[in-house]
Amino acid sequence: MAQMMFWGFVLRFIQCLAQAAPFILTGFVVGAILRRFFGHVETKRLFGGTGLRSLFRAWVIGMLLPVCSLGVVPVIRELRKAGLAGGTILAFAMSAPLFNPLSLLYGLTLSEPAAILSFAACSLVIVTVVGYVWDRMFPNSAEETLQLRGVAYGIRRVLAIAVAAAREASSSSLGYIAAGLAGVALLGAVLPNASLQHAFNFDNAMAPAWMTLIAIPVYATPMLAMSQLGMMFQHANSIGAAFVLLILGAGMNMGLAIWIFREYGFRRTLVWFALLLSVVLGLAYILDKPLFPKDIEPANHTHAFDVYCQPFSPGDPVTGLASRTLEKLDRDINPYEWQSVKLLGLLILSGIVLRIADRRGRLEAWIEAEPVTAGTTRLDIVVPPHILGLISLLGLVILSIAGCYAYYPPAEEVLDQMYIAKGEALSGALGGDVNHTKYWIEVYDDWSRKLEVGVYLRKWHLSDYHRWKARLLREQLELLEHEVEDNEKAEVQKLVSVISRTHQRLRYAFTEELAH
Repeated sequence: MAQMMFWGFVLRFIQCLAQAAPFILTGFVVGAILRRFFGHVETKRLFGGTGLRSLFRAWVIGMLLPVCSLGVVPVIRELRKAGLAGGTILAFAMSAPLFNPLSLLYGLTLSEPAAILSFAACSLVIVTVVGYVWDRMFPNSAEETLQLRGVAYGIRRVLAIAVAAAREASSSSLGYIAAGLAGVALLGAVLPNASLQHAFNFDNAMAPAWMTLIAIPVYATPMLAMSQLGMMFQHANSIGAAFVLLILGAGMNMGLAIWIFREYGFRRTLVWFALLLSVVLGLAYILDKPLFPKDIEPANHTHAFDVYCQPFSPGDPVTGLASRTLEKLDRDINPYEWQSVKLLGLLILSGIVLRIADRRGRLEAWIEAEPVTAGTTRLDIVVPPHILGLISLLGLVILSIAGCYAYYPPAEEVLDQMYIAKGEALSGALGGDVNHTKYWIEVYDDWSRKLEVGVYLRKWHLSDYHRWKARLLREQLELLEHEVEDNEKAEVQKLVSVISRTHQRLRYAFTEELAH
């Protein structure tokens, strides 16, 4: 049992690290841009100072930047140094991980659009109400700021960004990020395998409250949270629980909670969480019935939260857990995620080397030594630092929108990948290989969702007819998974034939019919 808990912890920790790495890297870059391009004065001006205007700007900026609840840590540490009010910082910390252009499109296509837009509007209500009340109760939460020295135009200013990001990557930010990963990994060690499948059914009045208990240690990237929302809507699970998952599961983690406690103390942290949980739970119960999908037959379970439970079943042999962990990591983590982990490791290592070899900050002193002067010729066009920083942040937003088209390929490419996944899933089912079948069913399911989003991105419309084609396929895949687990060979053979026909009809609908 202890070995299973240990390897479950290791597996979940590395899986979440790989998912979070691109967002964490973005967070370090954004923090460095705010520090070196904007500076404390311009950062404070960007966020609007104090009051309701500042809270609204924090929500808007957070909605645009592609960071997660771990990647937001270096950003809020910089906002703290810039002297922003605590309510504004915490509002940004909560709103930034919830939505970005990539995840919003994903959610609008895979869940009920009215529900996703309602969730986005409610997130504004939450950060505004909670942030405003908290600032009124604790008006002196901002730190005094020190004016940063300017950096000369040219290569030094570019180098300053890299140095600032590396320094931050080896600072206490790394500890908060590790604590956030440890929180969700701990759930993967102690929660029994598949134990959350029935906890959030539509008829469970305590589903939003139960979700609140596990959502804070949970870590979910914006994309994962949207995927889980889509599965909850597909199964007609508790909408209130789905809302809590988005706000607290994607917007909060243990590392962030520890940072709030260390920066603002026990009393202020307790008040913040009391306000936050009260508003979130209240809105969850208000939204639960009005947004419940009327055209879907409720299911009594969901697999959306299996990723937070023990990855190994109680009946699995204890021997060979290390090799099975490596096998799962190799199979589940995408190549681009491994590349992001390597880049993150390189950034952290660079920061550690800097801290050891340059404890007195001579590199920063050299960067700041050259006076900030205007160009000497007409060809030397000087861009003010805050304008350059704004362009950089805007570039991140544009890059994330462009990334949508890479992440969601055209229908023809997706259908080719679906054909491969179909062959693997159905052959595994006929052979009775449960693990192989479950893995490829997940891949098959994910490609079916990317198919919908890719079409929507390119045509800005997706009919209910095409949505139902994809939804029917996913429902049949779920039935197949259960039949394979129960070793019902006759039913498996029937479902394999049914899924093959459904796939052909789906392909025809998304190619021939959609073209006309």
